[in-house]
Amino acid sequence: MTTTAQATEVVGFEQVSKSYGDVRAVDGLTLELHPGETVALLGPNGAGKSTTLDLLLGLRPADTGTVRVFGTSPRDAIVQGRVGAMLQSGGLMDEVTVAELVKLACALHPKPFKPGEVLSRAGITQIADRKVNKLSGGQEQRVRFALATAGANDLIVLDEPTTGMDVSARQAFWATMREQADQGRTVLFATHYLEEADAIADRVLVLHRGRLLADGTAAEIKAKAGARKVAFDLEGDIDEPALRALPFLTTFDVSGRTVRLQSSDADATVHALYGLGVYPRNLEVAGLGLEQAFVAITTAEEARTS
Repeated sequence: MTTTAQATEVVGFEQVSKSYGDVRAVDGLTLELHPGETVALLGPNGAGKSTTLDLLLGLRPADTGTVRVFGTSPRDAIVQGRVGAMLQSGGLMDEVTVAELVKLACALHPKPFKPGEVLSRAGITQIADRKVNKLSGGQEQRVRFALATAGANDLIVLDEPTTGMDVSARQAFWATMREQADQGRTVLFATHYLEEADAIADRVLVLHRGRLLADGTAAEIKAKAGARKVAFDLEGDIDEPALRALPFLTTFDVSGRTVRLQSSDADATVHALYGLGVYPRNLEVAGLGLEQAFVAITTAEEARTS
């Protein structure tokens, strides 16, 4: 029997685990994705991102737990044409043109778009007659995107989608992804470009050693880090030992005359700084960026579990 929650969820992981020998790649993972969300999946190397995507797409079976996609198995959801995927693994067919490959993908999809529309949306119309094995890395990525969106999928899964793309191609790609989300589709992407996650995602999942370490908006993830960054310039001799002894520091760096640090209580740190009798110029106190928050959260978890 399908519950109301299952009827509205796009993806559901319930206590899912997956091991490779002695390595636990995914460890008791529980999460849900919902219609219209754009979700970034973050984590350091070995965190379990790729395995999580493989489990979602039915490419690997879970050792324990349940994976649901639109209330059914990943395989059934894919057969129904509800899921499109753009993965790092797997090559493209050689000795066929881009247009031929896209036409084939459209012909195989249960709910296809017109090949011309797919080529245009992916920004590859100008290379439609080029052989696939003659493409650059960035062009190959755009072709993979075209194949992932050859039909009216309700869920689009992307693994490091903009690797190899230049800045303009990346901007065009994410503009297209925003359009997909605006149409009610769910977009899940794993990326090492944290600035993309910060700008694009309305929800961020942080994995660490196969477990869900944080789940929230980018602003919530930044707040979870519990630190702010402080930067200032000093004239004259810099008493580095005294600065390192300031209270509540989590990181410290000196570059020339500029001091950059992170503090779990920036107000107290700045108060103590003035207590040293120094006069900091160009003082800036700000919240952490997503990348800095990500590093702070995962580093703290490493320290806690080591």
